[in-house]
Amino acid sequence: MSRDGSCTVPFNGQKTFFKLAWRELMKIQEACDAGPYVVLDRLVSGRWRLQDISEVIKWGLIGGGMPQGEALKLVENEVERRPPLENLAIAQQVLGAGVVGAPEEEVGKKSAAVKQKTRSRTGKSALPPSSETA
Repeated sequence: MSRDGSCTVPFNGQKTFFKLAWRELMKIQEACDAGPYVVLDRLVSGRWRLQDISEVIKWGLIGGGMPQGEALKLVENEVERRPPLENLAIAQQVLGAGVVGAPEEEVGKKSAAVKQKTRSRTGKSALPPSSETA
């Protein structure tokens, strides 16, 4: 997963690349009649609709580079012909990556545009660092 809205998730018996950029998020919004974060909330809270699962997976496949016809056929066979809960976690991961980015992205690495000198607010303090144990 990464900040570009992509992730690789086990699907259809193999690791599959999904990506939700702005265009795909708009398509999900139109199909589900709700913004992407509302759809993600429904998926996570258990208030999902069937199309929330299938549309997220379909547009994630298309955004990941799969031809639209192939994605439609795969969703029909591997999502719509199976119990919804079988693909719920996949839809949660795919839309989560598209909306908020990836949880396993390296923390602490900054891009060149963000790197700046920062002053420590505790540098001149007489208090011990908060990570020390008593």
